[in-house]
Amino acid sequence: MHFIWEDFLKIVREELGSRVVETWFKAVSMTRWDSMEKVVYLQTPNAFVCNWLEKNYRSIFQIHLGRLLNVVDPKIVFLTITQKKNDESLVHNHEVQVLENGSKVPQVKAFKPARIIPYNSKNELIASKLLARYGHINKNYIFNNFVVGPSNSLAYAAACAVAQKPGDLYNPLFIYGGSGLGKTHLLHAIGNVIQENNKKALVLYQTADRFVSEFINAIRFDKIDRFQKKYQLVDVLLIDDIQFISNKETTQEAFFHIFNSLYDARKQIVFSSDMFPQNINGIAERLRSRLASGMIADIHQPCIEVKTAILKRKAEASGETLTDEVAHFLACHVTSNIRELEGALIRVLAFAHLTKQRITLDLVQNIFMHNECTTKEMVDFKVVVKAITKHFNYSLEELRSENRNKELVFARQVTMYIMKKNTDRSLRDIGTYLGGRNHTTVKHALSKIEQLIIDDAKLQRKVGVIEKEFAR
Repeated sequence: MHFIWEDFLKIVREELGSRVVETWFKAVSMTRWDSMEKVVYLQTPNAFVCNWLEKNYRSIFQIHLGRLLNVVDPKIVFLTITQKKNDESLVHNHEVQVLENGSKVPQVKAFKPARIIPYNSKNELIASKLLARYGHINKNYIFNNFVVGPSNSLAYAAACAVAQKPGDLYNPLFIYGGSGLGKTHLLHAIGNVIQENNKKALVLYQTADRFVSEFINAIRFDKIDRFQKKYQLVDVLLIDDIQFISNKETTQEAFFHIFNSLYDARKQIVFSSDMFPQNINGIAERLRSRLASGMIADIHQPCIEVKTAILKRKAEASGETLTDEVAHFLACHVTSNIRELEGALIRVLAFAHLTKQRITLDLVQNIFMHNECTTKEMVDFKVVVKAITKHFNYSLEELRSENRNKELVFARQVTMYIMKKNTDRSLRDIGTYLGGRNHTTVKHALSKIEQLIIDDAKLQRKVGVIEKEFAR
């Protein structure tokens, strides 16, 4: 029976993908096969998983387990874990629902919205323990060291207002803009002010991808109740990069209920994203409407003056002083985002410290001249896309779309390859820019194009021609 189940998982992995198997099927075990009655007994960790599998994958179990067991349309009985000693007693101690096709499923309750729990000392203690390992606020990200300019003034003002009156103004607050422009800084700054004003406030900072992983683990290890309790007790929920829950239907369902319970209790919710809510693909419409229901503020690329001010302030925080000409040079030559700007400053400060030289314009120009990373930083995603569109005739909107046309997919993969080769941006940044795709998709594209270039001289020449479009 163990080998049958292992073979079944291999088949499902090929058909549905590793993510689905790891999320749902790995949490299940095949406890018994009744060859006389042609019944397969499957044990699930909780009622939520039980319902989800029956609703979405019942036919998968019937088809593939049937083939492996040499039987047509076996009956499938889903069971939740209990303290009973064997599967038969499990069946007799559940209310069993007989489906139209003859399958039996214990009647279980669906995933319930989080119940709003009134505060008392016991609840605060529970919440404190649950939050102890998660969502620590970075004390270095405060409003006082956030440089404000025309590109971010609205987001800054909205964040300050929320921090002073959480739950009353701009709830939810949705901040969007490109990677590395200060969205995360503002989320932590909000949390710092709220915690300073109210020591008992339970503030949770969470990235969306970590939320997804936590939810998956809660399903697999039967900790849904603990998961819900953690989120329903927070006073302020700060979710970074919310776009990463796109195309994750079950996670969105869970988050939708969490959002509603917190919002109804007038708890503050703040989101960040790299795009406007209406432009995030793979989001359920009712959740999209929640994201866009409050204050929406954007952050643009800062102007040269703001970047110069950021550099000088960052240098002062490190005990160094930049001249105006050095700061201006760095601001002009690093065009991607604030994070890369800070990275360039760190390299300059480190080089000056290690070689025991003063930070002069000549020194900085020399560092940039001999630093390959700097050349890469000057290449912007927009420049790459502009070159791609000349040779593949696909627009940025099409590259970002969910269209799986073979030629379009190939053009998208080449775009990812060239972006990674010619910039210092992460797989996550590339995937986000091209429609919110995850890093695994980008990694697969890189491997595929790298191999094709080795075998296909024509493609190698074409990539070279595209790169010449933005070569400096």
